[in-house]
Amino acid sequence: MTLRTGTMRLACMFSSILLFGAAGLLLFISLQDPTELTPQQVPGVKFNIRLQQPHNDFPPGSSQDGDFKAPTERDTRDLSSRAPRGLNLPVPDRALAHLNRGARLRPRQRRRRLLIKKMPAAAATAANSSAGTFVRPASRALDSRWVSLHQRQQERKRVMREACAKYRSSSSRKAITPRHVSRIFVEDRHRVLYCEVPKAGCSNWKRVLMVLAGLASSTADIHHDTVHYGSALKRLDTFDRQGILHRLSTYTKMLFVREPFERLVSAFRDKFEHPNSYYHPVFGKAILARYRANASREALRTGSGVRFSEFVQYLLDVHRPVGMDIHWDHVSRLCSPCLIDYDFVGKFESMEDDANFFLSLIHAPPNLTFPQFKDRHSQEARTTARITHQYFAQLSAPQRQHAYDFYGMDYLMFNYSKPFADLY
Repeated sequence: MTLRTGTMRLACMFSSILLFGAAGLLLFISLQDPTELTPQQVPGVKFNIRLQQPHNDFPPGSSQDGDFKAPTERDTRDLSSRAPRGLNLPVPDRALAHLNRGARLRPRQRRRRLLIKKMPAAAATAANSSAGTFVRPASRALDSRWVSLHQRQQERKRVMREACAKYRSSSSRKAITPRHVSRIFVEDRHRVLYCEVPKAGCSNWKRVLMVLAGLASSTADIHHDTVHYGSALKRLDTFDRQGILHRLSTYTKMLFVREPFERLVSAFRDKFEHPNSYYHPVFGKAILARYRANASREALRTGSGVRFSEFVQYLLDVHRPVGMDIHWDHVSRLCSPCLIDYDFVGKFESMEDDANFFLSLIHAPPNLTFPQFKDRHSQEARTTARITHQYFAQLSAPQRQHAYDFYGMDYLMFNYSKPFADLY
């Protein structure tokens, strides 16, 4: 009887040890990080582990396939106004980790409008649109360059908005009409709107848009007449009101500007110092008849030989004999930047950096860069600040001041310095 009782006690103790051992093993397994466990590490136990997905190098609210989450109220306060859908600005890893903490991506919300982050460490990198992945900078120097370009954009848009708020306060209340968008060209494939500013790289920008649209394989293959007189690119005012408003609210809107005096001299050299079958008979004749005393019959017949001082007289005359032309009209009139909130403002003076930065933001093909060739009069030197000063030196101080006042809004909006010391 005693032997049987002892045997039963030993059996109970052994069973308890087994039970406690199994429970301990299960507790040990449950406390481990499932991403660090594999079936090979614990033989005989089956796992159904869902590994944590790695973070992609994408901005908060976006994913590799273009899905976006709706921005929170806190996010919205930090974003710039009305940036385009799909304008993705990857950020450095540390900033990305902070911004993505707790963020959850919602599937099937493709092409949701993603606003540009206003953060000190924001940076953008080149992208391959076909692969849908970003190519991160290869070095710290390159990374800081993208940061600088992004910050430059934020500053330009800030200056533009402040100038509009100060001097054009009523513009925001106006309704957008087809006239306001008549200079804007549309590229639907990459969802781009480009406002054409003549003498600020517009010919080459149209070539880029045609390549983006799949109408040509290279910018070098597109002739000047095809760019300006063809119908390959659509203007925004050719769409109905719904089509106009839809594109304005969802596409990436950009314009490129140039120092106003330099742009004016470039236009004069192009249109009046070279044979031209339109500007000489239309503008030249009228300018010579009104502003040149004792003009010769030949000059009045052809309209050739207009001097820069005579051209400026025409420009500043409130009763000018012929109308304004897009090649020397104000950017504020051509593109209505106080009414249309542009997402990207580039400058002719920093064209290469700005243009290629913009192309990376819209996921343009990686082999597409902004062309450097001169479209017209290729043997002639480009109009520079030095050449511009030579032309304006032909004018009196009051004429220079009136010309500066004429382009005053463009100087303010795009933060260009006064080109002459005697200007006020």
